[in-house]
Parts: sequence; C-alpha cells; structure tokens
Amino acid sequence: MIHSFDLGPQSSETHNEKLDRSISRKGADPGAVIWLTGLSGSGKSTVAVSVDRILHERGRSSVVLDGDIIRRGLSKDLGFEHRDRYENVRRIAEVAKLLAEAGFTVLVSCISPLEKDRQSARRIIAPVRFLEVFVETPIEECIRRDPKGLYRKALSGEIKNFTGISSPYEAPLKPDLCIRTADADSETLAALVVRTVCERGDAAFAFHQSG
Repeated sequence: MIHSFDLGPQSSETHNEKLDRSISRKGADPGAVIWLTGLSGSGKSTVAVSVDRILHERGRSSVVLDGDIIRRGLSKDLGFEHRDRYENVRRIAEVAKLLAEAGFTVLVSCISPLEKDRQSARRIIAPVRFLEVFVETPIEECIRRDPKGLYRKALSGEIKNFTGISSPYEAPLKPDLCIRTADADSETLAALVVRTVCERGDAAFAFHQSG
C-alpha cells in the first residue's frame, strides 16, 4: 500500500534561522568547550575521556575531539610547521564551536603548543563558554611514559618538529585550570575539571549535578 502525506505549506525559514531557533530551545542547557592542552603523553586524552564519561552519567551531551584522531582525518593534509599547527587548531576550534552551539559539551584534547594559537581558538569559539585546562606534566615524565614511542624517535632525529624536543611548547599564561597527571589519577582529575566548571557557575553542568 502506498501512503501519501500532506506536508502542508513549506516554511520560508532559512537554515540559519532554524539552527538559531533549535539552539535557543535548549535554554538552560547551553554548550561549552573544555580545551585541554599539554605535551604529547601528558594525559590529555585520558582525562578528556574520563570527563566525557562523568558527563554522560549525569545526562549531559558531550563529545571528545582528540587531536590524534583529527590529524588522521580532518587535518591529514597538514604538517607540523607553525602555519600548519595554527590551521589545525583553527579547524578544531570551528568544529568545537558548532558542536557547542548545538548544546554539546566539547572536550578538546590537543597539544596546541603556541599561546597565540590557543588565544585564537578562544576568540573563534566566543561567545560560547571556554575553559582552558593545562595538563602540566614534566617532559621527563612524558618521555618516561612514551606510549607511542614518539619521544624516542624525536630524540633520535627520526621525527622533526616534535613538540617539547625540536619544537617549542608554550605553557598557558593564565589557564582556567591546571592539573598534574603525575600527582593524581585521571578519574580524580576529571572530577576536578567538572567541579571547577560547576564552581564557575556554569548552569549547563550544575543542572545535572547529582548527590
């Protein structure tokens, strides 16, 4: 049997107007971006995944944008010169903003080694709420961990422009939060990230607080 449906008159509303209306309906549930920066092997992704789990448990829509995964897809055409690093950060910031405007809490795990590039990301994402988290892990500890063997290759000269070895990492001047993965486990630090956002008066997080 063939069914027919009367769709009625088509709306003249533009795509952007529909998007704005959809976002405004969320009201008490706006999005946010939590940007974790630090050296390779510092623990950024591990903490981001832990925060993501906590938020899901609280009924919050969240998503992780992992720098390594972005490099294999969206930014696979980019190298590691300064201009390419900036473009990588810019692309991630644009995607993060779109997701946050749709109501997601976006957890960005990205080395993003230069202060000016991180400030650019903050400007792109504005006026969406932005929390910069510095995952402060000594390079000696990152080298000791070296889960992918990248530091070994960088120290031997196999990898060029490697952050912390042959390319600089500029620590954030005024991060919203500084965490040290050498001093605590990822679950403890993830809870600290969420608590910090709540203490800053972010209704999107406080709304789903439990216990």
